[in-house]
Amino acid sequence: MFSERELERYKRQVMLFGEEGQERLKKAHIFVAGAGGLGSPISIYLAVAGVGTITIVDMDVVDQTNLNRQILHFDRDVGRKKTASAEEKLRELNPDITINAIDVKIEESNAAKLVGNADGIVDAMDNYPTRYLLNDVAITKEIPLFHGGIRGFYGQATTIIPGITPCLKCIFPRAPPKEVFPVVGVTPGIIGTIQANEVIKYLLGSGELLTNRLFIWDGMETHAEELCVERNPSCKACSGMTTTKQARKKK
Repeated sequence: MFSERELERYKRQVMLFGEEGQERLKKAHIFVAGAGGLGSPISIYLAVAGVGTITIVDMDVVDQTNLNRQILHFDRDVGRKKTASAEEKLRELNPDITINAIDVKIEESNAAKLVGNADGIVDAMDNYPTRYLLNDVAITKEIPLFHGGIRGFYGQATTIIPGITPCLKCIFPRAPPKEVFPVVGVTPGIIGTIQANEVIKYLLGSGELLTNRLFIWDGMETHAEELCVERNPSCKACSGMTTTKQARKKK
């Protein structure tokens, strides 16, 4: 059931997908890995859309160099834990949802437990070892992974449904070299909102997901294109998958 405040808050959305759709969002739990450049717009738009539970995990503190793109954090937050800063802003944006902000490093020993019973994982990370770990958790739990990556004026995004689409290892078999990469704030804004849009569509069960496609954004040319991607039958991460929760739902 929705309060009068919630019905008024979501009025324009309910015009699109009805109270039943809004109820789906309210009952959903999404795990966001990272409270930085991508995690900021992702968590903001999921929060204001009314996703009922958002778990956001990060272990860093806010640095002055973050402020050109990490819009969850303000100048006054420099030196604070990103999770504390993120939780404060998200609760202010929507007091009717649950925010679980966890200050910890995502590692093999805790990743599955951190994700818990979430309905999906959003990859808002800046390193591939952690991304591959989240990919493994998504495969094990048979829940979608919403991937996004950025560098400079360029970005990419795709939606991974384990057992149906290529996994992250299929698309990127080898991690790129580790680097401190340049970035302008609009790039994570664009890619992050695409990821949030994918999450909302998935939860509603509507629209065409960004599956089997890698979206490529070129901000310098204001141009977007898509690359078709396929499962690797020899993929060490997902080649053994034959049946998934999503596949069973479609039968």
